[in-house]
Amino acid sequence: MLRVSIIQTAIIWENPLENLENLTQKINQLLPTDVVVLPEMFTTGFTMQPEKVAETMQGTTVHWMREMAQKKQIALIGSLVITENNRFYNRLIVALPTDEVLVYDKRHLFSYAGENHVYTAGNERLTFDFKGFKICPLICYDLRFPVFSRNTVAYDVLLYVANWPQKRLLAWNTLLKARAIENMCYVVAVNRIGECPNELYNGHSQIVDYVGNYIVEPFENEEIKTILLHKKPQEEARKTFGFLKDRDL
Repeated sequence: MLRVSIIQTAIIWENPLENLENLTQKINQLLPTDVVVLPEMFTTGFTMQPEKVAETMQGTTVHWMREMAQKKQIALIGSLVITENNRFYNRLIVALPTDEVLVYDKRHLFSYAGENHVYTAGNERLTFDFKGFKICPLICYDLRFPVFSRNTVAYDVLLYVANWPQKRLLAWNTLLKARAIENMCYVVAVNRIGECPNELYNGHSQIVDYVGNYIVEPFENEEIKTILLHKKPQEEARKTFGFLKDRDL
């Protein structure tokens, strides 16, 4: 079993320290859990001014994630603005309780908002094993690209962190179920709430099982949800139906 906690919260615009204070309080209130998932760009909101807020891998937020992961014995996951080699990345960080840090740079940059003009795209997908589950974390706009997320490596959990605006929630809700069904995987999706200068966010964080049923239905309030994922029924469903054997590689 894997205990997963998703934190749906408002993000204070371009204010890393206040956002970290808010999240520290929330994580400290959690009962024992295994994985804690935060939204995309959880320290700043979806900013197109990375030069104002970018940190390094040795900076405050990565240090905070590593410290929190060790203190609470969790895998802590979320994305933030990272600068490296004179470039900016929307980088997902996985801080493990062993003090190991894994990274994934957002592959599909949201050109509609100009993300591709200020950030550098990644080109490699990340998967990692944690407590008997193989997890593949992706970021927001990646959701619209099923080929990139196709389950060719037998992952069990597809995980999305996002700043997905309220006006496009129909696509969010529809595509999350599609990714779960076509990949026979659990989908864990964490969105934000609140406002930033150009968008309104209404949450709809959710968890979907490997045949498309809601484990956690989309919700709109600032809230933390914790659930158990079970490996055996997923394995049995994959064996019974065999859909992944017939996929295009």
